Amino acid sequence: MSENRTTSLTGAPVPSDEHSLTAGADGVTALHDRYLVEKLAQFNRERIPERIVHAKGGGAFGEFVVTGDVSAYTTAALFQPGSTVETLQRFSSVAGEQGSPDTWRDVRGFSVKFYTPEGNYDIVGNNTPVFFIRDGIKFPDFIHSQKRLPGSGLRDADMQWDFWTLSPESAHQVTYLMGDRGLPRSWREMPGFGSHTYQWINAEGDRFWVKYHFVSLQGNHEIGNDSAEVIAGADADHYRRDLYEAIERGEFPAWELKVQIMPYEDAKTYRFNPFDLTKVWPHADYPLISVGVHTLNRNPENFFAEIEQAAFSPANTVPGIDISPDKMLMARVFSYPDAQRYRVGTNYQELPVNAPHAAEVNTYSRDGQLRHTFPAAGAPNYAPNSLGGPTADAAAAGVGSWESDGALVRAAATLHAEDDDFGQAGTLYRDVFDNEAKARFLDTITGAVSGVTREEVRERAIWYWTQVDAELGAALRARLEA
Repeated sequence: MSENRTTSLTGAPVPSDEHSLTAGADGVTALHDRYLVEKLAQFNRERIPERIVHAKGGGAFGEFVVTGDVSAYTTAALFQPGSTVETLQRFSSVAGEQGSPDTWRDVRGFSVKFYTPEGNYDIVGNNTPVFFIRDGIKFPDFIHSQKRLPGSGLRDADMQWDFWTLSPESAHQVTYLMGDRGLPRSWREMPGFGSHTYQWINAEGDRFWVKYHFVSLQGNHEIGNDSAEVIAGADADHYRRDLYEAIERGEFPAWELKVQIMPYEDAKTYRFNPFDLTKVWPHADYPLISVGVHTLNRNPENFFAEIEQAAFSPANTVPGIDISPDKMLMARVFSYPDAQRYRVGTNYQELPVNAPHAAEVNTYSRDGQLRHTFPAAGAPNYAPNSLGGPTADAAAAGVGSWESDGALVRAAATLHAEDDDFGQAGTLYRDVFDNEAKARFLDTITGAVSGVTREEVRERAIWYWTQVDAELGAALRARLEA
């Protein structure tokens, strides 16, 4: 038996670094997956005080106005006809630190907080509809591979490609990253996605699966590698400056929110796993439905108080909306609030930017760092009580659900006919990229892989792109061997 095995922080062998413990391959993640919780909680505390990921960013306030009618699918007040709610938007870069240039090639964070009358609702996504991994247990390892070596403090192509090629589910997202989408011209001119699959519940209790799409009304515009490099040297804060100055000029950026709706039962037999964060739902199968328009119209008065301290989490849901059996989402529901309690403080949700603006808080939570609101001295601080304290209301909460009768396992779901790691990446490359975009893509991946020094990893990188498209892999090999 090999002694080179992963252990917990107490030295005990761990069962998997690939799969969380779930009730069946598509079931809920178990809170008693001690290694998952240990791994994410430790990762959340690696840096102080900047965010471990999405450290560099900016944002603004605005409003969301409903223009469509999706009341047949959800009771959520913010999505009902005639609704208008205040919003906060934060944009960011995933891998870079606070001082990194905005125009490094990277995925861009796209997070929106809706201050609704039923509580705050957060959609925490990116400018791509997919992500690099499908299970949260791999997230710390993924970010480590994209950050810096512990010895030299430098980013390293070998470890990036080593991780990606040993995690082939990353191919779809890496194709987006290395394509034109990896270098938007500005935050205003890129799309946003909730990325995960969520659950909507209507007034009759019917359940639906939903994906969010924010379509930029400024259009999507990108820049090339050369322009990005020039901007990085001339103005490292290019995106942040562009957004702030546009709003100051009265040029308010806006996005149309659209959704894809999947009937609940469709998920069981759909050709792709609809809860796999590395997959999209083709629009031909589930067309986009318009919901409303999200507009940014007010810059923050204090960047630190209102943007740096802003805390977003996919755990923040409202009645009529819930999560899905997306393994990455279930892990984030724990990890994000845990990271905020560490980064900002135990009661980070009491800060004005994070507190509900249109709903009341009525809770038995007490004390802790940053506590500055409290109930009357005679109010009960426990439940249940006979003193007239607040009580839970399952009907008002409108909680979603799904069936699961599986045994606790560590495994990827394999129940969907067309699930594979490279198919959608190949479709994106062959059918979405035009010839000019394909040429730029080949230039970009050639430059990225040429930085790999380990022959084994370089060969795996060529194999990786060959699986995406055979001609692409052959062209990459020819370029690298020229």
